[in-house]
Amino acid sequence: MKTNYSKIGVLLLVIILINFLGSSYYKRFDLTEDNRYTLSEATKKITENIKETIVVKVYLQGDFPAEFKRLQTETKLHLEELKAINKKIQFRFINPMDIGEKLIQKGLKPSRLQIEENGKLSEIVIFPYAEVIYKNKSEFVSLLKDIFINSQDEQLQSSIQNLEYAFANVIHKITSKKSKKIAIIKGNGELDDLHIADFLKKLSEYYLLAPFTLDSVEKYPTKTLKELTKFDLAIIAKPTEKFSEEEKFTMDQFIMNGGKSLWLVDNIEAELDSLMQTGESLTYPRDLGLTDLFFNYGARINSNLITDLYSSQITLATGNVGNKTQFNNFQWNYFPLVNSTNNHPINNNIEAVNFKFTSSIDTLKNNISKTVLLQSSPLSKPVGVPSIVSLKSISEKADPKEYSHGNKPLAVLLEGAFKSAYNGRIKPFKSSNLKENGVNNKLILIADGDVIANEVSKGQPLELGLDKWTNQRFGNKDFLLNAVNYLLDDSGLINIRSKTVKINFLNKEKAFTESSKWQLINIILPLIILLLFGLIFNFIKKRKYS
Repeated sequence: MKTNYSKIGVLLLVIILINFLGSSYYKRFDLTEDNRYTLSEATKKITENIKETIVVKVYLQGDFPAEFKRLQTETKLHLEELKAINKKIQFRFINPMDIGEKLIQKGLKPSRLQIEENGKLSEIVIFPYAEVIYKNKSEFVSLLKDIFINSQDEQLQSSIQNLEYAFANVIHKITSKKSKKIAIIKGNGELDDLHIADFLKKLSEYYLLAPFTLDSVEKYPTKTLKELTKFDLAIIAKPTEKFSEEEKFTMDQFIMNGGKSLWLVDNIEAELDSLMQTGESLTYPRDLGLTDLFFNYGARINSNLITDLYSSQITLATGNVGNKTQFNNFQWNYFPLVNSTNNHPINNNIEAVNFKFTSSIDTLKNNISKTVLLQSSPLSKPVGVPSIVSLKSISEKADPKEYSHGNKPLAVLLEGAFKSAYNGRIKPFKSSNLKENGVNNKLILIADGDVIANEVSKGQPLELGLDKWTNQRFGNKDFLLNAVNYLLDDSGLINIRSKTVKINFLNKEKAFTESSKWQLINIILPLIILLLFGLIFNFIKKRKYS
């Protein structure tokens, strides 16, 4: 009898010990094929660097349909993973319906979702956000990724896939200090601040930004170059005026001294505004004086326009009904819609990027590594300039056989030790930092200045990549943000953003039509198994004791 008591006592002690260890130590084993529960090194590093308590309020408490229960559960599991790394992360789930008005006052928009259950459609309102609070700062995390072209299931998958990046991005932004500086180059007819406002606003969350005018190089060349080399990155957004030799030499020496650069260059004079006024427009090469600079680095923007059967739309007035103008959308082959090849962290897992009047890029043989980041579709072709672009071409049926010169590079990454474009040439001015051969560096060349341009409505900038007529969203902002992150060696966030998770969803139509069958199986099958077990047990018992 004492032996039995001692065994029970030992068993109880073991159970208590297991429960204690389970509550004290958190560990989850990731057996999924896509490693969806394995945090990246960048996320771990960001989480480990948290020095003070972070409070995360998740507005996903309440009864949700099965699909959004999944988002709720995945969010909770992800936060538990982060808390296991750093105990300073505290989180709680809050029912947003209790504080809905306060959330709307903070600028959070509720999402209306259609739910299909038992063959019936219903609508629910949710606030898919989390609020991250650190010291006296707070940031909101959107848990439901807004993708215009995807179905609701695809949107949910993308949202779950985006969880790690969404939280890592906000935690990194709210806890780290800005250190790297970006120069927005001015002085050569670049896009004004209103048309690049949305992207600059996004960049300012991570980096220090300042306008830098190259005009001063004419009077103070040495001082201008010295001031420019204090920046880590230069962005040149759609210049329209020719660069002088002094300005080119300044940019060349900035690159030789390790400065990163993002060039968005329109090599052709072609604008939609002038086309809308007359219905047709002459397109011709734009002389920016940059050809020899890029040629020396290993790339050349061609004097052509790329037309693509995979393209976005333009909106045209087609008539009047009463006093109201009627508008319709038409495919416009001069606006290629470029899907990513997913061959690099910069272009991995992003939506299609919208180009407007772009040219192709040739890569040249030298010691510089070239990576084509974006290219036209197989059904595209170059059009030589000068040429007339007419809106009448919209009504003309395109022959796919003519569009067989596709996959033209439109955005290229150059990496390596660049050689100065002024090596062996007379220098426009003298400088103490003069370098004939540069250090290892990175440069991105995009053959379209409008990739960075946001649309404007009523004098206010819209979100970059949002078409104000169709409300379609493109991947321009994500692509450019990835490009800047990569150039400034913030590749950790890029890798998190491009993480892919595959989630298998229930076939709702099949589940509804076969619901009765599976209900019967779930009820009857366990009873049959229990009956068989009882019969076998009784049979064995009778044989043993007969």
